[in-house]
Amino acid sequence: MSDRTIARQVPLLLLFFLSVSSTAQGQVSYSIPEEMAKGSVVGNIAQDLGLDLKRLKSGKARIYSNDKADYIELNKDRGLLIVKERIDREALCGQTTPCALHFQIILENPMEFYSVTVEVTDVNDNSPSFKKNEMKFKISESAVPGVKFVLERAMDSDVGTNGLQTYSLNPTDNFALKLQNQADGAKTAEMILQKPLDREKKNTLL
Repeated sequence: MSDRTIARQVPLLLLFFLSVSSTAQGQVSYSIPEEMAKGSVVGNIAQDLGLDLKRLKSGKARIYSNDKADYIELNKDRGLLIVKERIDREALCGQTTPCALHFQIILENPMEFYSVTVEVTDVNDNSPSFKKNEMKFKISESAVPGVKFVLERAMDSDVGTNGLQTYSLNPTDNFALKLQNQADGAKTAEMILQKPLDREKKNTLL
């Protein structure tokens, strides 16, 4: 390749760079609950970004995302963002909060990029549960009041105020329940003997 050829290429590269860097940009955020039905409206993206519907069509507006799953789609005729697939917040983000989808709206002629964030909020769609349906303790009737028995930690896939809040114990004739807050915000429970056990009167407590 001659020096003359290289000299002709450099201005073209600079011109392209300047064209992209001068593109108008915008950003918009939405918040939706998980499990919205397919076809539900997330937001009016055309209105919120100040874009004309004709511009969406002429610019071949489309969504670009690094996410493997496409949960949101763009309706260019109406300028709306629509739920394409039901979103399970727990499957998408686990216990991580906030949980959000990040993508861009891209238009051509001229090239424009708009950043969109859709936060997916939790709904209380999971019940707390223990790994085992039964917990058995063998306790001597000579055990003195105050002895503690640590209970298995219950699990709840929901987060925040929808997550596990408390435990309850029934009956409470011989035992009381004490909750312990963990560093990760979770709660564990201890069963504390309140009064002596009498095996002759009752050999099993349920």
